[in-house]
Amino acid sequence: MCGRYCITSAPEAIRALFRYPDRPNFPPRYNVAPTQPVPIVRLMEGERRFALVCGGLISAWVKDPRGFALLINARGESVNDKPAFKNAMKRRRCLFPADGFYEWKVEGGRKRAFHARLPGGGPLAFAGLWETWSGPNGEEVETAAIVTTQANKEMGRVHHRAPVIVPPEQFDLWLSNEVDQDAAAELIKPALDGSMDVYEVSPAVNKFANDSPELVEPYTAPPEAEKQAAPPRPKPKRTADSGQGSLF
Repeated sequence: MCGRYCITSAPEAIRALFRYPDRPNFPPRYNVAPTQPVPIVRLMEGERRFALVCGGLISAWVKDPRGFALLINARGESVNDKPAFKNAMKRRRCLFPADGFYEWKVEGGRKRAFHARLPGGGPLAFAGLWETWSGPNGEEVETAAIVTTQANKEMGRVHHRAPVIVPPEQFDLWLSNEVDQDAAAELIKPALDGSMDVYEVSPAVNKFANDSPELVEPYTAPPEAEKQAAPPRPKPKRTADSGQGSLF
């Protein structure tokens, strides 16, 4: 499941790739986590626009989000059928700007973190879905989830799932409401083999409070660390009030 990623390119580089008129200024983030505000790009009145939303989708029909676990990912194979996603797939598709993502592999009793990015680095786009939840007192919360699919060859050595990466020439196809959900779903497929660099990174990325360039540097665990490593702890339940902090 992909819920942790990084956004490290300069704002102008991201703006140039996604071609939105907004001029947001934000620092690099090396450890974006669920429940934080995250940037998305979507079509509003026929124009690409930058927006900040909550990372993790709340369906519009949820009565009380306090008792609802945020949907961090939308499984691509079923987005046109699942009640939580099918309306967003029809009308509210978006893109997540990113520079790479993290995944974990349990091996020999040790939980190892890996980073995946384009060869040489640079910004890219995850396919996403967004929703607006409206409360009984008129409050509104915008949320979004990353669409996932089967991993390609490189990522498959670490985990069997990965975000759907949308090439720039297909941004309009994914975003446009004039393209129906079945046609848009044709983009839900693994990245081409050989199109990603995947390498181990420091276990410091396990803590969402850590946020520094060292998190995306290649890492080799010291032999003593491998011998003494404790078994991985179970993942805590993610909820909207988990207190993971702010993106910006």
